[in-house]
Amino acid sequence: MKSKLVLSVFAKQIEISNDETLSTLNNATFCGYICKQPIYRKTPLGREISDILVAVNRSYKKSDYIPCILWGRNAKFCENIKIGENVKLSGRIQSRKYEKKYADGTVEEKVAYELSVSKFSLVQEENNELDNENTSDNNELE
Repeated sequence: MKSKLVLSVFAKQIEISNDETLSTLNNATFCGYICKQPIYRKTPLGREISDILVAVNRSYKKSDYIPCILWGRNAKFCENIKIGENVKLSGRIQSRKYEKKYADGTVEEKVAYELSVSKFSLVQEENNELDNENTSDNNELE
């Protein structure tokens, strides 16, 4: 049995725009909680990278788990972040192909979707405002 990833988006508001510069805009912002210890590493070319998984709550007691990838200073900053930390992330949704290898030797090509983060910050719980000392903005994406 094959499993499929179904990606759904709930939009509170949709606007039609005639502005051509917005036609290729790919920007998403999420507020959620770190639910898995970040994985920090360096690419073969020496670029810093971290993978995190963020739980984004829905209004009806469900959560979506969004895989995110951070580069450079953002990757280094979140290296020691703790599970359960409240964060705000902005970036672009991207897809990538990978090969899944099974024990029987078969290989299947799959697609993964993730948020490539350009802005990352911790959110203070008490007053739900951003902690500007812990805000990192990284524009050196791929």
